[in-house]
Amino acid sequence: MLKLLLTIVVSAAIDSTTLFIGDQTDLHLQATFEKTDHVELPVYGESLIPHIEIVDRTVTDSTILADGRIQLNQYLTITSFKDSLFYIPPIAFTANGETLYSEPLSLNVIQPFEMDSALAITPIKDIYRAPVWWWGILRWVLLALCLIGAGAGGWYAWKKWGYLLHRGQQQPVAPEPLRPAEEVALEKLDDIRERKIWQSGRTKEYHTELTDVVREYIGRRFEVQSTEKTSDETLRAMKPLLAEQKELYLGLSRMLQLADLVKFAKWTTTPDENEGCLQTAYLFVKETTPEKTEPETDDKTDSDTQPA
Repeated sequence: MLKLLLTIVVSAAIDSTTLFIGDQTDLHLQATFEKTDHVELPVYGESLIPHIEIVDRTVTDSTILADGRIQLNQYLTITSFKDSLFYIPPIAFTANGETLYSEPLSLNVIQPFEMDSALAITPIKDIYRAPVWWWGILRWVLLALCLIGAGAGGWYAWKKWGYLLHRGQQQPVAPEPLRPAEEVALEKLDDIRERKIWQSGRTKEYHTELTDVVREYIGRRFEVQSTEKTSDETLRAMKPLLAEQKELYLGLSRMLQLADLVKFAKWTTTPDENEGCLQTAYLFVKETTPEKTEPETDDKTDSDTQPA
């Protein structure tokens, strides 16, 4: 059942070699080889051989053994609807450009019923239609209507009495004033810096949180929905808004592009790049924070109010 070529071993085995017609069994294909070898399991269509059908198959599974060798496994679920003893020829495996064969197999498919050819063929009987049990249907409909009515009545009573009990007790709560976007962003950046995420080896998480803070700030400060845009779309939208702050725009561009490389291309960043992105985020928020204007005071002296 095994065929050996140097360090490569291939095999094929059937879980049950005797089946009733229409029953199913598994054909196990296996190959064991060194890491330097290249082995491929055979690929079949809908049938193994004529009259033996493949009804299901598993994905090829690879396992590293204790001695460092690799083992490939696949199960083919087969069946047959013909009463016969089948010969399954050796199964071919491809190994390092050559062909290895397993030992041949056999499958005995049995017809479990005896057919009496002496009996006359009878015609097909008409389709039997069961009578409709109207009372049973009506009873279930009435029960469903009662349950729906009881549920609706209970819900109405609960809402009505709850409103009467709590009416006048609840005071309107004034909504909390929305904190400035720059204040929220700087607070989140301080939290990222204190948690030292990239220093703990979580570089992807660090750049994800960092860019999320900047994107949320852009959405509130510039009304550009950056969280719903790609980095390129965000930069195209921000370019005219930062036309007079080219260095700030270039810093934002480098930060977003580096974050994309880390998140999607598994880019390895240096400590200077990680720290530089945080400083860029701080600078971007501070440089784009609108200046607070003090209310003008109109101090008039007594002499201004008195006639000369």
